[in-house]
Formats: sequence, C-alpha cells, structure tokens
Amino acid sequence: MHSFDKDADHLAVDKVLDYARERLLMDPIPLDGAQTQDYLRAVAGETITRQGLGSTRAMELFEHTLAPACLSTDHPRYLSFIPCAPTREAAAFDVVVGASSVYGGSWMEGAGAVYAENQALRWISDLAELPESAGGVFVPGGTVGNLSALVVARHTARVRATEAGTGARPWRIAATDNAHSSVVSMAAVMDAEVCGVPVDEKLRLTGAELRRTLEEYGPETFFAVVATSGTTNFGVVDDLASVAEVCREYGLWLHVDGAYGGAGLAAPSVRHLFDGIEHADSFIVDPHKWLFAPFDCCALIYREPELARIAHTQEAGYLDVITKSAEWNPTDYSIGLTRRARGLPLWYSLAVHGTDAYVEAIESTLEVSRFAADEIGRRDYLEAVREPDLSVVVFRRIGWEPKDYQAWTDRLLAEEFAFVVPTTFRGETLTRFAIVNPHTTKEDVNAILDTMS
Repeated sequence: MHSFDKDADHLAVDKVLDYARERLLMDPIPLDGAQTQDYLRAVAGETITRQGLGSTRAMELFEHTLAPACLSTDHPRYLSFIPCAPTREAAAFDVVVGASSVYGGSWMEGAGAVYAENQALRWISDLAELPESAGGVFVPGGTVGNLSALVVARHTARVRATEAGTGARPWRIAATDNAHSSVVSMAAVMDAEVCGVPVDEKLRLTGAELRRTLEEYGPETFFAVVATSGTTNFGVVDDLASVAEVCREYGLWLHVDGAYGGAGLAAPSVRHLFDGIEHADSFIVDPHKWLFAPFDCCALIYREPELARIAHTQEAGYLDVITKSAEWNPTDYSIGLTRRARGLPLWYSLAVHGTDAYVEAIESTLEVSRFAADEIGRRDYLEAVREPDLSVVVFRRIGWEPKDYQAWTDRLLAEEFAFVVPTTFRGETLTRFAIVNPHTTKEDVNAILDTMS
C-alpha cells in the first residue's frame, strides 16, 4: 500500500486532483441534496472490501453517487444555518495542506506554517483592536474555541483566588439564551453552570442586566461572561462596551463568541456595533463562516496568551523538547495536541487577494442582506421579526403554520432551487436567511421570496 507504483500512484493522484480541479472551477455549483440510507445502500453498496475497489471505481462512487448526496454549502441559494463559501484560492490551498503532511502543532515541526497562521491571526486581532501581545491558534470550530477559552478563564480565576487567599472555586458562566448552544454544552463538559442573563428589547446582553445577574448569584461564583458578536439565529451583536465595563468592575473574564458575526469587524458599515470588543480577554471567529475559508477553521485569540499556555500545555517527557522551548507552539493554546495547519487556506487567500478585497466581499453580503430586509418589508405577505444587525434576516410568512414552512423548505430542496430551513423563536416557527456568500445576489433573494407568495 505504501510502496511506490509509478503507474498506479499517478492514476490515483490524477483522478483525485482532476476531480478537485473540476469542483473548484465549477460554475454554476449544483445544490444537490441528501439521499436515503436505502438509496445509498442500493446504489453504492459495500465500499470497504478486503481486496479494495481500486482508485477508478472508488472515485467514480464518490463523484457520481456520494458527492451528489451532499448539499453544497457554497451554493448561492444555500441560506440556512451559516453557509460556507470559501474563495477558490482558499479551497484549493486546502488540498496543499492535506498533501504536505505538515504538523501544525509546534514551531519545531511546522515553523513556516505557524508563522503564516500567526500572520492571519494578527490581522484578526488588529480588527478587534487587541494589543500587539495578543495571539492564539486556529482550532476546528467554535465549540472547541469556546471550550478552550473557558478552560483558560476558569483556570485563571481559580489561580487568582488561590493567590488572594479567598479559597473560592468559581463554577458559573454568565450568558444569555441567545448564546450559541456550544456554551451550554461545553459548560456541561466542564461541570460548570450557565446562569442566564435577560436580554434587552433588542435581544442583546447588556451591562445593566449582567450586573443584576452577578449580584443575584454572587459575583465570586462566576469565572467568565460570554458575550456574542453575531448570534446564529438572529445575528445579534451584544452591547459589548457596557458588558466589558461590568466585567472590568468585577474582575471577570470576558469571552466574545464571534464565530459567525466576528467577520463583521472588517466592515466599516457595521464596525461600530463591535465597540468594546477591544476589552475582551478571549475572542473567536470562524473563517469558514464569513471569512471565506473552507471547513474547519476557528480563530481563537487571547489578550494574554501566556494565561492560555499555562492552562493548556501538556507535559510529558517526550514533549519536553517542545514545551521547554521559547518558540510559539499552537497546541499550547487550546484543547488538543494533534493539529493540522488549518489556518493556512485563510492565510493563502488573504495573501493572494489582500485585506481590502475581504472588506469589499463582506460589505457586499451586508448590502444584499439589507436589500432582503427591504424586500420583506415591501411584500404584504411577509413580515420582518427584527431589523438585522449583520447578515441574518429573520421573517415570517403571514398566515403560515409550522407545516407550511416545512413543506415550502422541502419543495425548494426537492427542486434543487434553494435551501432555506425554518427556525423557531419564542415558540413561533419562522424562517431566516443567512447571507455570507458574495455570490448570493439580490436576484436570488427575490426569486426565493417570490416562491412564498
């Protein structure tokens, strides 16, 4: 299997690269759609056999059966959840990352890759106006980013309590119901408790409500506050400035989850919504969401990276040559030891296009989002639920029940026309557009809204 067979190896590699090239240059992109287990079993059959299928048959199975059974998240009318619309350069460079066998966990083994990733992290840190000393690591996604940051927050709070001689072991996190589901899930992993903070009329976490919650439960029982810069369901940006002020008052770690919306920092038209993020102790943004990188990529950044290194560095005799060095080792800053250099596709695309192109692309999606909101307001059978902060637009079809939304979703997908799924808010079924793909046009928006008339 690992011996070199010139003809067979060239054939196998060529087939994979030919498919990758064709997919990367495809225009238009097919939406495709899931198939049933029975269908795939009947058509694909057993794909893992004792003798192997050979590269030709295996690639045929993927290209003609398995790949079409997967939705294309980069399709311009894929507007559900949070889409992924990587630049062609970023997606192509992901092939290079896989082919290069680069270990991205230590400077010793991947200095060039780590250097490049850190350049991309520096750009994001500067957007958030974090200090020059800030730094971090690219992790698989927002869930791992949130967990890693909260582990550091708790570790730091307990160390400081011990040094102060209070004996306190804080176990609570303050967040709103609008915070991402991963916050509650990761709190369970940590055996921590999430205390809900009421939101204001704009669905935001505010300093005033945060202070009331802290006083109600006892500020000494908290080790972190999680604010959100762009909630998944509505795209809400919390009142970061007032929240940061309260966190400084009580000496609490402020973590800002910008997995989806953090990319908006690059857009002058909405940058003011993020005022206060410069006070964050940790911050995440997923480039695979709105910064045009492929799955899976989350930038996790700390104001004081040394606190993360203390909390996360794994100790073992065989690791001493790495952990005792003064170089930047990405695995010291998050959960996990093994890591691919997942930040390189973002770096390559930024290096190719420049940051001005990213600003332009993000602003273009915001323009389409505002157009969508205006169109919803113009049509008498639709009603906006909230004016969008960023690029998530939530609305209702007047007179529809949950079954109507689901039937509409199913029909659009069956026709491979669009992918727009329902959501719920305070017991009501609604629908939403998440517009992060620069290829999504105003014409796409109108075409989808027309189907609801």
